Amino acid sequence: MMINATRLRKLRMEIDVDKRSYPGLKRLKIRGRDLMQLPLELFSITELEVLDLSPERESSLAFSVMRVPSAIGRLVNLRVLMLDTNELTELPVELGTLSNLERMSLSNNHLSCLPPGFDRLRNMRSLHAANNAFSEFPTSICQLTELEFLDLSDNKLVAIPDDVSNLTNLQTFLLFMNNLSAVPDSICRLVGLRVLWLGSNNLVELPREFGRLKSLDWGHSHTSSAAIDGNPLRRPPVEVCRHGIDAITSYFAQART
Repeated sequence: MMINATRLRKLRMEIDVDKRSYPGLKRLKIRGRDLMQLPLELFSITELEVLDLSPERESSLAFSVMRVPSAIGRLVNLRVLMLDTNELTELPVELGTLSNLERMSLSNNHLSCLPPGFDRLRNMRSLHAANNAFSEFPTSICQLTELEFLDLSDNKLVAIPDDVSNLTNLQTFLLFMNNLSAVPDSICRLVGLRVLWLGSNNLVELPREFGRLKSLDWGHSHTSSAAIDGNPLRRPPVEVCRHGIDAITSYFAQART
């Protein structure tokens, strides 16, 4: 790889330390036309901890990343990678070598799968992958046991694997606007969940042990939210679910008698 020393020096000068979003971390944001063909020199800056490759929403979205080079694997100190609102259809396998990644944003692309080795990102705590083309739940996500936030809303998911119960640290799980006809019983083991959005799917019933999710913020405040509305629910009816977890627990308790 031929490195342009002047270009590399200029990129290094653009590195800042964002004291608000990522306190103390070395951050670089690529803007405008550079998004269309990422400068090779970028991948020599191995001290980077935050890399933002998302187009500016307030400016022209004509400039976007079409492909992430395999050289991304050289940025071994990355902790945050922002790739949302681009034109990505696939990701390189080298992403799996970025073992320090804690947050990744992939929303608003055209992804239908995650690359091999994605399950090695064991420090991942926040994964945003809304508004893509996933029809199958990426099973590699179920190995990311440190995850606290997972957004797979506005995709084409038809099922959730039983292994989702591995995500014992998960607090926010967004699944609204998919094609789910059921959620597995194993989801009831995620007792740390505080936010679970299942609205606008094809759910007919919830698991009988759903009442174990006692930390969920469900109830009257979510009567027209993404929590559960927009499903043809019969067990329990939507009207019951809108009253919260205690009402759901009571419904299934009475169904047993």
